[in-house]
Amino acid sequence: MIVIAHVSDVHIDGGRRSQDRTRAVLRYLEELPYDLAAVLVTGDIADHGTPDEYAVARELLATRHPLLVCPGNHDDRAAFREGLLPEEPAVRGDAPVNQVLRGEGFVLALCDSSVPGEHQGLLEAETLEWLDGVLAGTPREVPVLVAFHHPPVPLHTPYVDGIRQFGEERLAALAGRHPHLTAFLAGHAHTAAATTFAGRPLLVAPGVVSALRLPWENPTDHPHVHLDPPPALAFHVLGGDGRLTTHYRTVTG
Repeated sequence: MIVIAHVSDVHIDGGRRSQDRTRAVLRYLEELPYDLAAVLVTGDIADHGTPDEYAVARELLATRHPLLVCPGNHDDRAAFREGLLPEEPAVRGDAPVNQVLRGEGFVLALCDSSVPGEHQGLLEAETLEWLDGVLAGTPREVPVLVAFHHPPVPLHTPYVDGIRQFGEERLAALAGRHPHLTAFLAGHAHTAAATTFAGRPLLVAPGVVSALRLPWENPTDHPHVHLDPPPALAFHVLGGDGRLTTHYRTVTG
């Protein structure tokens, strides 16, 4: 059994609130009696993309489990790379931050869907080429999970849908060439959601720093950001039969 913890949207901003909520989630993962295959953090690590925010995030996200992080629309690629991936080989500062974890019985490919200076998402041509190579280099019997910050389909949440991942038809075409691409994982929406894309599950992690009020539960005079719910995360479980199951958990204390 392969278990991956999926955390998203911690938005470290120099304040106590985001730090305390992130610390609570990572403490919960550290105290698990089980070694996770990975802890995945799908973007918006920093709220303003500053070096100081990444220094705090690096400390807060330290874990005994294998860790993978990708940028979101609030992140700055150069500062992200310098603050969170100092051991990465030198690349140009504005290049997409793409990473792969080849675990025992699975592969996790983490793609950078951020667009510098913009809030919407897009997978650049070099990211799609990189992902195609990861998939082509993985045996067909090994499931591959593909993760990024921006969901590539509408979630029926107008605010988020306006800044989702666009150009998704290119990713769908790539998926069609690789049947062992098992599922897509995303963040950005600050709400736990499950849908499909390119014939695969698309599983969205809830936000740590806040939750999204859905249109049918949000009074017109209220902001769409809801600060009261506790932080939450997802667990993605790959069974021996190749079937993927997702559980969502809130964290208190």
